[in-house]
Amino acid sequence: MTYRPHRIAARALILHEDRLLLVNAYPGGQSDLWCAPGGGADPGQSLPEALIREVMEETGLSIAVGPPALINEFHDPDRGFHQIDLFFRCTITGGALDPRWVDPEGVVTDRHFFSRSDLELGRIRFKPDSLPAAAWGDAALYDPLERIVR
Repeated sequence: MTYRPHRIAARALILHEDRLLLVNAYPGGQSDLWCAPGGGADPGQSLPEALIREVMEETGLSIAVGPPALINEFHDPDRGFHQIDLFFRCTITGGALDPRWVDPEGVVTDRHFFSRSDLELGRIRFKPDSLPAAAWGDAALYDPLERIVR
């Protein structure tokens, strides 16, 4: 399989009242997998600019982007797909989660704040595996290349 160019994306680690904001980005209930909000950067766009745009689209929230917390890589060798996600610590500067919010791209179907125990006790499925350590930890982490899951 020939690989396409690597895709670079930014993701937000947003803790509010010690709960982490995650989104389900599988239209039509195709998967129960949760991830941090964010997405790909457009050419000529900085990662923080892309992240501010993506979080607004996916959640309706305005954010301030802080320091990086995690680099995660995943791939699908069958499709030649390889993505590098850079996770940033972020804070909410405006808005609130509204169940009527609709992602204009039609990708994110649900958004929710989860406790650390929700993640660590396996109450939800999420990726990457290092998400709790990155969200509630102090150090920047690198999560090595893993196969994509749905």
